[in-house]
Formats: sequence, structure tokens, C-alpha cells
Amino acid sequence: MSHYGNSMAKLIEALSSLPGVGVKTAQRLAFHIINMPDENVENLSSAIMEAKKNIKYCSICCTLTDKEKCDICSDPKRDHKTIMVVEDPRDLVAYEKTKEYKGLYHVLHGVISPMLGIGPKDIKIKELLERIQKETAEEVILATNPTIEGEATAMYISKLLKPLGIKVTRIANGVPVGGDLEYVDEVTLLRALEGRREI
Repeated sequence: MSHYGNSMAKLIEALSSLPGVGVKTAQRLAFHIINMPDENVENLSSAIMEAKKNIKYCSICCTLTDKEKCDICSDPKRDHKTIMVVEDPRDLVAYEKTKEYKGLYHVLHGVISPMLGIGPKDIKIKELLERIQKETAEEVILATNPTIEGEATAMYISKLLKPLGIKVTRIANGVPVGGDLEYVDEVTLLRALEGRREI
């Protein structure tokens, strides 16, 4: 790669460090960036810096936002008695695409995975418990992915919430086992939501 020169090699290396970007894709992106007009490159660069500086966790649901409270938590029309727990902000987006779920969310930013050294304290479970003690939630829907780690995390959270007298449900298996919610179509997600059951 050094035959492109150090600057190009550094750009390719930086791009290939992104998840899902291999060396060939990084090279393609690097060449594209180099051929972009200066103004477009500056816009890209400033958009990255601005996002990095301004994006933070919503003070209520822990999704990514550039405000203190995200638009969903701020919306008085949402059902504030129902909280759907998801692993990742992308799962929240997937459910929003169904246009059928009207409650709130809580984003864990991961799942419990002893193999990877991720325990309950490494994800946003404490924030969920604190939130439930402050708010008037009547139902918590556990919508973690149907993987071994997702199931284990759902069971762990369920055991913590049951003594609080809150209805705890789990999304139904319309979602394929081993699948990621981010890639599941809206109809399947909707079936899983409608077929949820108490655990």
C-alpha cells in the first residue's frame, strides 16, 4: 500500500479500521474521497467531528441524540407506560420503521456476554432500573436479539423487574433465532411485537 504514498496509506488504514470495511473497500473509499471536491471533503470531515462532539446518550432512554432528551422521550403522544428494551440504537430505528409501536425505549448498548467479559455493569441495566423506579411504567418489553446472549440478558432483566410488580414481556419468535433485529423486515418485527408473551 505504501506505493500510494504515506498520506494515502494512512487514509486507507484509518478507513479499514472501521467495522465491516476491509482493505479493498477502504481503498475504494480512499480513492473516492481523494477525487471529491475539497468542499465535499471538508463537509464530510466537519460532519464527523460535529457528530463526535455533539452526539450523547439521551438522559432517559440512553439512545444516541444531540439533545438532553431524545425526540421519542420528549414526545407527549407516546405511551409512557410501556418501555421496550433493545440492545442497540439501530434496533430502536428498526422498530420505529414499523410505525406501529407507540411506547418508549431503553437502549442497553450491548448484552451480557461472559465470554467477552461483558457483565450487567457494562451495559445500561442500572439506568433502566433507576428509570423504572422514577416513572410509571406498567409493561417492559424485552426485545433483545434472539441469540444466547440476548436471551440471557432478557432473563437477567426479567428477574430484576419481576419483584417490582411490573408486567415483563418478551418479543415472540417471529424473529429468526441467531438473527439481528437491524436486518429483519417490518412485517416480521411487527409479528414478533404482537406475539410477545409474559415471562
